Amino acid sequence: MNLASTIFLAFAMSTDAFAAAVGKGASLHKSRIAEALRTGVIFGIIEAITPLVGWAVGRSAAQYVTAWDHWIAFGLLFLLGARMIREGFGQPEHGHEKPDSHSFWVLAATGFATSIDAMAVGAGLAFIDVDIFSTAATIGIATMLMVTIGVMVGRLVGATIGKRAEIIGGVVLIGVGSAILVEHLGFMR
Repeated sequence: MNLASTIFLAFAMSTDAFAAAVGKGASLHKSRIAEALRTGVIFGIIEAITPLVGWAVGRSAAQYVTAWDHWIAFGLLFLLGARMIREGFGQPEHGHEKPDSHSFWVLAATGFATSIDAMAVGAGLAFIDVDIFSTAATIGIATMLMVTIGVMVGRLVGATIGKRAEIIGGVVLIGVGSAILVEHLGFMR
């Protein structure tokens, strides 16, 4: 796999993380660049690790990873999205404002859910001659950049649509999960 293909793959792998990051940024009070970078780093590290895990698993049992990856991604994204929608429709607590940041665990769960497909890609890369470490690093860096930008875009969107941003973010996460499921089930071929 050449450098151009690796870079294209990396940015293609990070589009769902970008969409999730827009929702995360929209649900924050006023996301600062430091929070956007923190979110980007968390997503990027997870997105870099999952193809390595997939590659290792692919060496021994690729059919098990690729057979269930889309269902796992859909389930996680659906649950996270449903939670955001529920919170978006909930009554705001008196004196309760949007958070300035998301917890590490919420970001890690979202990052993992959007990186399941990278694990499957890693499993597929186990069967071709590719430097998995540089490919995984490229995927991680691209994801970090896309997520950082996504959080800041979400900040702009969130300022204009207020509380509905969480609802929209949840719908986006469910949409990303559904798109992954539909693509893997072959409805889009």
